[in-house]
Amino acid sequence: MATVAKAETEPLNAIYCLPTEGAEFENFCGGNLGGEHESCVEVGAIPGATPSYVLHDSKPEGAGRELRFTEKELNDFAIGWVRKHGLIL
Repeated sequence: MATVAKAETEPLNAIYCLPTEGAEFENFCGGNLGGEHESCVEVGAIPGATPSYVLHDSKPEGAGRELRFTEKELNDFAIGWVRKHGLIL
C-alpha cells in the first residue's frame, strides 16, 4: 500500500476536525414529493474554514451524517455531474 505524505492529507483531515456550529445552511430539494419527508441536500460553509463546506442529507436516515469538501472539490464534483448528465446551466 502506498503511503500518502502527511502534508497531502492534513488539509482534508483538518476540515473534519472543525466544528460546524453556527454554519448557515441552504437547502436544495427535490424528489420524494409523495412521501412524508422531501429529500434535500443541505450545504453550509464551515465557519473559520472558508472556502470549505459541509453537506447534510435531510432525510431521517441521513441524520447526523455529513460530508465535507473544500470549495475546489465541491466545484469539481458539480462540474463533473453537470457534464456527465448533459445538464445546461
